[in-house]
Amino acid sequence: MDADVPPEWAIEECRTYTPAETDRELQYRTYRHESGDVRLKVAPASLSGEDHPGYALTTTTYPGLDISETTRVRTVLTFERCDRIAHDFMDLFAGRYDGPGSVEEAVDYASERTRDHR
Repeated sequence: MDADVPPEWAIEECRTYTPAETDRELQYRTYRHESGDVRLKVAPASLSGEDHPGYALTTTTYPGLDISETTRVRTVLTFERCDRIAHDFMDLFAGRYDGPGSVEEAVDYASERTRDHR
């Protein structure tokens, strides 16, 4: 699926690990937009402090700056499903993004359309 990453996005980090308390292998992946203003993270939900099984998709705007903000977009059961949602987010973001002034608007747009609205 790495080849499917839109050209404006790059994989920043990709790891597989096995926590000490289980023998189940977990995955972690972050993507960064070419502007450097948005990062997506697909990681076990427990890393975000949630008491929920599965994986969480989170966004961070302006990572590394004092004004950075991290928001959970969605939590699903499997890494593969969460990563597919991340790819949908990237496509939606790219369709709305029009430079530095529209980062928040594009993140909001993509987040709203990839959230579970039950």
